[in-house]
Amino acid sequence: MEIINRKENPLLNRVELSFRWEHSSDATPTLAEMVAAAAQAEPGAKADLVFVKNVNTRYGRPQTTGLALIYGAASAAKVEPEYVHSRHQSIHASSAPAEPIPVTVKEVKEVEPAAGIEATKGADES
Repeated sequence: MEIINRKENPLLNRVELSFRWEHSSDATPTLAEMVAAAAQAEPGAKADLVFVKNVNTRYGRPQTTGLALIYGAASAAKVEPEYVHSRHQSIHASSAPAEPIPVTVKEVKEVEPAAGIEATKGADES
């Protein structure tokens, strides 16, 4: 699993990880494997607060992309729709896989505030 982009979202108390998973000699990764790998990629993350969405495997290519949402608290995770919680319920109830999944970080891009936001703040303060 490669982390392509990492974005902190303090308003929702979560970290958003865009990832790419190359699985040339293996089967498409399961949701449980993706949740476990995302929890490993973010230090201090609890697997019970990791939700994987927007998973896409391209036809004819051994590559899967997706978005992992890692929440800081259970109360913050309530913003996710009920169907997402029910989809991850069996994964969160089971234990983590016995074998660690290799995770690499490539070109992590921290998202900075837009220039227009700074200009707006300066105009209001005058």
